[in-house]
Amino acid sequence: MSLILRRDVLRYASYTLSVVYAVLLWAAITDREDIVSVLGWVHGIGWIVMSLLCLAAVRRRVIPMWLGVMVAVVGGVGPFAGSIGFYLEERKIRDQSRQPGPVVEKVS
Repeated sequence: MSLILRRDVLRYASYTLSVVYAVLLWAAITDREDIVSVLGWVHGIGWIVMSLLCLAAVRRRVIPMWLGVMVAVVGGVGPFAGSIGFYLEERKIRDQSRQPGPVVEKVS
Protein backbone atom coordinates (compact mmCIF):
# COMPACT_ATOMS: atom_id res chain seq x y z
CA MET A 1 0.00 0.00 0.00
CA SER A 2 2.87 2.37 0.72
CA LEU A 3 4.01 2.15 -2.92
CA ILE A 4 0.63 3.44 -4.09
CA LEU A 5 0.56 6.27 -1.55
CA ARG A 6 3.70 7.94 -2.87
CA ARG A 7 3.33 11.56 -3.96
CA ASP A 8 4.55 10.85 -7.52
CA VAL A 9 2.13 7.96 -8.02
CA LEU A 10 -0.79 10.06 -6.80
CA ARG A 11 0.27 13.00 -8.97
CA TYR A 12 0.45 10.90 -12.15
CA ALA A 13 -2.85 9.20 -11.29
CA SER A 14 -4.43 12.63 -10.95
CA TYR A 15 -3.01 13.74 -14.30
CA THR A 16 -4.28 10.52 -15.90
CA LEU A 17 -7.77 11.10 -14.52
CA SER A 18 -7.70 14.65 -15.90
CA VAL A 19 -6.83 13.30 -19.35
CA VAL A 20 -9.63 10.72 -19.06
CA TYR A 21 -12.05 13.52 -18.14
CA ALA A 22 -10.89 15.72 -21.04
CA VAL A 23 -11.41 12.86 -23.48
CA LEU A 24 -14.80 12.17 -21.85
CA LEU A 25 -15.81 15.79 -22.46
CA TRP A 26 -14.66 15.56 -26.07
CA ALA A 27 -16.60 12.32 -26.59
CA ALA A 28 -19.73 13.83 -25.03
CA ILE A 29 -19.54 16.93 -27.20
CA THR A 30 -19.02 14.92 -30.38
CA ASP A 31 -21.85 12.43 -29.57
CA ARG A 32 -19.68 9.32 -29.27
CA GLU A 33 -21.95 7.46 -26.87
CA ASP A 34 -19.93 4.22 -26.87
CA ILE A 35 -16.82 6.05 -25.62
CA VAL A 36 -18.84 8.17 -23.18
CA SER A 37 -20.30 5.13 -21.44
CA VAL A 38 -16.88 3.52 -20.92
CA LEU A 39 -14.99 6.68 -19.95
CA GLY A 40 -17.81 7.77 -17.66
CA TRP A 41 -17.34 4.62 -15.58
CA VAL A 42 -13.54 4.91 -15.70
CA HIS A 43 -13.69 8.51 -14.57
CA GLY A 44 -16.28 7.89 -11.84
CA ILE A 45 -14.60 4.88 -10.29
CA GLY A 46 -11.18 6.48 -10.77
CA TRP A 47 -12.27 9.60 -8.90
CA ILE A 48 -13.63 7.53 -6.00
CA VAL A 49 -10.43 5.48 -5.77
CA MET A 50 -8.26 8.59 -6.11
CA SER A 51 -10.22 10.35 -3.35
CA LEU A 52 -9.80 7.40 -0.99
CA LEU A 53 -6.08 7.14 -1.76
CA CYS A 54 -5.57 10.86 -1.20
CA LEU A 55 -7.43 10.73 2.11
CA ALA A 56 -5.20 7.84 3.19
CA ALA A 57 -2.15 9.81 2.03
CA VAL A 58 -3.25 12.78 4.13
CA ARG A 59 -3.57 10.52 7.18
CA ARG A 60 -0.03 9.22 6.56
CA ARG A 61 1.23 12.79 5.97
CA VAL A 62 2.36 12.04 2.42
CA ILE A 63 0.43 14.99 1.04
CA PRO A 64 -0.87 18.08 2.86
CA MET A 65 -4.49 18.38 3.95
CA TRP A 66 -5.33 21.14 1.45
CA LEU A 67 -4.28 18.88 -1.43
CA GLY A 68 -6.41 16.00 -0.17
CA VAL A 69 -9.37 18.38 0.02
CA MET A 70 -8.66 19.62 -3.51
CA VAL A 71 -8.80 16.07 -4.87
CA ALA A 72 -11.62 14.62 -2.78
CA VAL A 73 -13.98 17.58 -2.33
CA VAL A 74 -13.25 20.24 -4.93
CA GLY A 75 -12.40 17.53 -7.48
CA GLY A 76 -16.01 16.37 -7.31
CA VAL A 77 -17.10 19.72 -8.72
CA GLY A 78 -14.10 20.52 -10.90
CA PRO A 79 -12.14 17.40 -11.90
CA PHE A 80 -9.02 19.34 -12.87
CA ALA A 81 -8.65 20.76 -9.34
CA GLY A 82 -6.61 17.80 -8.11
CA SER A 83 -4.15 18.03 -10.98
CA ILE A 84 -3.76 21.76 -10.46
CA GLY A 85 -3.24 21.12 -6.75
CA PHE A 86 -0.54 18.52 -7.41
CA TYR A 87 1.16 20.88 -9.85
CA LEU A 88 1.17 23.71 -7.30
CA GLU A 89 2.47 21.42 -4.54
CA GLU A 90 5.33 20.14 -6.72
CA ARG A 91 6.19 23.70 -7.71
CA LYS A 92 6.23 24.76 -4.05
CA ILE A 93 8.52 21.86 -3.12
CA ARG A 94 10.81 22.62 -6.07
CA ASP A 95 11.03 26.30 -5.11
CA GLN A 96 11.80 25.47 -1.48
CA SER A 97 14.63 23.15 -2.47
CA ARG A 98 16.20 25.86 -4.65
CA GLN A 99 16.32 28.48 -1.90
CA PRO A 100 19.73 28.77 -0.30
CA GLY A 101 19.98 27.86 3.35
CA PRO A 102 20.95 30.32 6.07
CA VAL A 103 24.49 31.60 5.94
CA VAL A 104 26.58 30.47 8.88
CA GLU A 105 29.61 32.51 9.80
CA LYS A 106 32.70 30.61 10.82
CA VAL A 107 34.15 31.95 14.03
CA SER A 108 37.81 31.16 14.65
